[in-house]
Amino acid sequence: MSIKYNLQHIRATIPAGVTLVCVTKFHPAHTVAQAYSAGERIFGESRVPELVQKHEALPKDIQWHFIGHLQTNKVKFIVPFISLIHSVDSENLLAKIDAEAAKIGKIVNCLLEVHIAQEDSKYGFSPTALTEFLAARRWATMKNIRICGLMGMATYTDNVEQIRGEMQLLKQLFDRARKDFFADCEWFTELSIGMSDDYHVAIEEGSTIIRIGTSIFGARS
Repeated sequence: MSIKYNLQHIRATIPAGVTLVCVTKFHPAHTVAQAYSAGERIFGESRVPELVQKHEALPKDIQWHFIGHLQTNKVKFIVPFISLIHSVDSENLLAKIDAEAAKIGKIVNCLLEVHIAQEDSKYGFSPTALTEFLAARRWATMKNIRICGLMGMATYTDNVEQIRGEMQLLKQLFDRARKDFFADCEWFTELSIGMSDDYHVAIEEGSTIIRIGTSIFGARS
């Protein structure tokens, strides 16, 4: 199947109001260009060197999203052009993004990553740590970041009810955060959950952003 065909198929299953991020990790720039030619403009990367390389090689109207674990010493390389960082998993990282953004007079859109999976390999605030972090409100003094919502990854399993339950937990945390901390923030609207194997469930559970790679581009090399 072609990339264009895959995109048409996926697009037909995504309701209005849900953003598709085409995940290009480990796929070369010429492959990404095929999705661009098919009309896509939002692409996601999870490694900084690969992201910087593709940003330099591909059209500048692409909106790049960073979706992987971000080290603080790599923040400065992506802040100038990044559209959204999905994976803010600590207060220290958020502060670093704020500091680097302040240097160039930019406001960087961010999502707070929450650890909802039954897998130690995934990153993110625990639900309790998220609530404590938001309640402390130190983020409110950071003027060069904008917290736009939450991100999470469900457990990699065939158990659909487990996946659904984890996504429901994230949606509950999102709703509570919006009510308790972001009621006056018109930009706190995004819930980034759902990948190739589970995006249908994610949409049912309130996802506004889905991150799809394999179903578009095929297996990674």
